[in-house]
Formats: sequence, C-alpha cells, structure tokens
Amino acid sequence: MMKIACLLLALVATALSEEITEDNGVLILTNGNFKQATTDNEFVLVEFYAPWCGHCKALAPEYEKAAATLKESGSKIKLGKVDATVESDLAQQYKVQGYPTIKFFRSGNDIEYSGGRTGPEIVNWLEVKTGPPSKDLATADEAKEFQEKHDVVVIGFFKDPASADAKLFNEVASSMDDVRYGITSQDSVYTHYKMDQDGVILLKKFDEGRKDHDGKMDKEELTKFVNENKLPLVVEFTQESAPKIFGGAIQQHVLYFLRTKDADKEERLAAFKEAATPFKGKVLFIYLDTSEEDNKRIMEFFSLEEKDVPAIRFIHLKDEMTKYKPPTPDLDAASVKAFVQDVVDGKVSPHLASQTLPEDWDKEPVKVLVADNFNEIAKDPKKDVFVEFYAPWCGHCKQLAPIWDKLGEKYKDSETVVIAKMDSTANELPDVKVQSFPTIKFFPKGSDKVVDYNGGRNFEDFDKFLESGGKEGAGTPDEDKTKTKEEEEPEEPEDAGKTKDEL
Repeated sequence: MMKIACLLLALVATALSEEITEDNGVLILTNGNFKQATTDNEFVLVEFYAPWCGHCKALAPEYEKAAATLKESGSKIKLGKVDATVESDLAQQYKVQGYPTIKFFRSGNDIEYSGGRTGPEIVNWLEVKTGPPSKDLATADEAKEFQEKHDVVVIGFFKDPASADAKLFNEVASSMDDVRYGITSQDSVYTHYKMDQDGVILLKKFDEGRKDHDGKMDKEELTKFVNENKLPLVVEFTQESAPKIFGGAIQQHVLYFLRTKDADKEERLAAFKEAATPFKGKVLFIYLDTSEEDNKRIMEFFSLEEKDVPAIRFIHLKDEMTKYKPPTPDLDAASVKAFVQDVVDGKVSPHLASQTLPEDWDKEPVKVLVADNFNEIAKDPKKDVFVEFYAPWCGHCKQLAPIWDKLGEKYKDSETVVIAKMDSTANELPDVKVQSFPTIKFFPKGSDKVVDYNGGRNFEDFDKFLESGGKEGAGTPDEDKTKTKEEEEPEEPEDAGKTKDEL
C-alpha cells in the first residue's frame, strides 16, 4: 500500500510540474519546472537574466553556441535560462542581485559560475567541472588535436600515472578552471614534444608558443608557472578576457587607454610590450580601446576623458583598489617601464581624484560632498553624518535617489544630523574606500569610527538607523571589517550585477 501511495505522489508531482521547452537548445526554466530540471539532469548551467540587460543580450548567442556544442558532442550537460524579472521567486531564492547571474547545478546543488562569456569558454569551464581534471592523451595525434582545440593547454608527462608528481599535477588541474590540462605516459607523445624526461609544458597560440616548467614539482610552483604564462604579455581588455584578467593571480595591472583605430596603434603597443617584458609574472599589462562603449565605464573609474587619451594608469587590486598616475604623459617604453618600477618599489603616491566644490553644495537637503570638503563635513565632531557614495551610471543608485532625498528632507532642519552624498567616480579619499555602488557609511559625532550601513534600503530602515544612533542596521566598523562586495561594482554598467574584483 505504501509503494502505491508513493507512486501516486510521484505521478501527481510530475503532472503538476510544467513541461520544459527549449529556445535554440537552451532550457526555458520557470518556477514550475526548475526543480525537475535540476534534479532530473545531473549537470545544469542556469543563467538568470533580464530581457532589457545589455550583457544578457550579448551573452545570448554565445550561450546558445555552447548549448549546441554540448549537444553535438553527446554531453549530458544542459544549459537553461530563467527570466528573473518574471520568475522573481526563483531569483530571490538564489540571491540574484544583478544580471546576468549564472549558477552551475550539480545534482541539484549550486555553485557560482566563474568562467568566461564566449561559447568555447563556457564549454571549457563545464567540461573541467564535470570531467577528470586532466585529459588522458594516449597518442601523439590526440595530443596535437587537444593542443589545436584550445588557445592554452598544459600537458604533464609522467611515465608513472600513479606517481606523486602525477597526482600533484591533477590536483593543480582540478583547482584551475580556465586552462585545459592533458596528461600522458606514452612514448609517442614524449617524442612529439621532444620530452626526454617527466615534466610539464604549457602550449599557447601567442607570444613564444611554448614554455617548459623548470621549477619544483609542488603545487605553489606549478600554479605560479601556469598563472604567469597563460595570458599574453600584453592583453586586450574585452568582455571575454575580463574574467581571466581579474580572476588571475596577478593583482597589479597597468592599463593603456588608446584608440585602436589610430594609425600609430601598432607602434604604441610595441613600446608597451617592450616595457612589459621585465615585469612578466609580476604586473599584468592591459590595453583598452576607448572607442568601445563598454570601456567608457573604466575610463570614468580612472577619471579619464577622451581628450586625455592615450594615457597610462596603474592599479593595485589586492585588498584595496589603489590607483597611480604617471608623473608625465610620456608613453615611450623607457618612461612606462620607469613608472611601473617606481610604483612597484613604493616610490609613487596613490592618485586620488577630486571634483571642484560646487557653489551650491549645501543648497539642497542632501549635501554634496567632494574630496575637498569631505573631512570638514563628514567628520564634524558635533554631527552624525550619513553619506551615500554613488556612481551616476549605477542603476541601484538611481533607485535609491528619491528615498535618499526624502531622508534629507526629513533631517534638513536638524542641528545634529546631516544627510549627504558623494560621486565616488569623481572623488576619492585616502582613508575611506568604496568598492561597490551604492556604499552607505555613517560618521557618528564624537567618534573617529566609520560605520558601514548594512540594513534595508527603504526610508523606514534608514530612519530607524538614524533614530537608533547608528546601531539598527549597522555593520562592522571599517578597521575591523573584512571587505565584501555588494550591489554594483565600480567598473560595471548599470545592468550588471555581482562580479569578481574588477576595475
């Protein structure tokens, strides 16, 4: 009787679930069929998107291309998509805060997708996550085909596949999902790659083409070897290269802002490449085409205008995003090399942007702060000052604006509370770091502490926080706080959501 009851329940559940349809090979997922899709299929990559999102539109053809590639190869991996503006319950359940958000489901359990945005990169990431860490290369032809298929491959040569070195190689391979790994013990493969003993090589379709690992066979050394050689000496910043640039181990970047349509582009890049050579593995050299619309945000982040191009900037991403500006506009190889060396040696002070203080900065209930008047207003020992750090292009900031204005209106006549805002794309402070938008901080009177506001984003929540003296909805003071990312990060357009540490 119990078996019959269970069978009936299963039949009812199946009848109640919605049919799963496809759009160009991608599963269309809804609240009614999502659970079925992620339990019936062992591996499902799911994109939560918004129809109006520019990044989602750009991703769509690549996503469909990845689905087609997997289907043609007979893979059991499925790709699905959820319109998060319609399926809001699903979006909330999986904490979708920006578009596109991509999650990988393995037997119903999800992890964040951390791969690239092109069809091949999506397939590569999925194959790494679902298959063995290294592809077994049984013949020289298999190895050549493997090499041709990918821009960068790492091949391990081990006569004994069960050796400690081979196991270490696979351990490193399983920890890095943006490079394909192969492993072999076959004489024909050794001969083809002129390997007369066990070892590791990296093969790439750029720069010198091949690099042999000559360090110790330990995890740290091998990981460092791959990280230092998997990217070109000079990388173009694109939506496709961004995950590799910002997800890599090298956290010091030099950015060259130029117009690639200019006649002297090749000459300029040759000088930039010459400057990059001594810093390989230590500093990443990147160039950006400023005529590309997507790169305008990065220019704004560095307070650059088109009239400033070509230009060089240095950024240190670790812990805090610290920016540096060269002392002269000279862009020859020797000048760039000297500037980068001085930054690395700690001889250059960080560059902080600042606007001119508007004459009417205190005319409205919400006071306008710039770098020049920030300390005077925000750190007034006699006042509680509540500050929104925003970006003009940020969608979340635009949504918050009327609420912040309402808050300012309530406290406009207060002698002890000030509501203020600062454009953090144009103003930077040495002791207050803003890594996402909007960031809201509270500067309490009679105290040197800065309190992060982590509460709700409606008027009542803000008001309750102020009435409580900065306690209801408070985060940890800055000096004790581990930095996190929330809302929109500085380099992203307004339809973007959470990403890795980027510019």
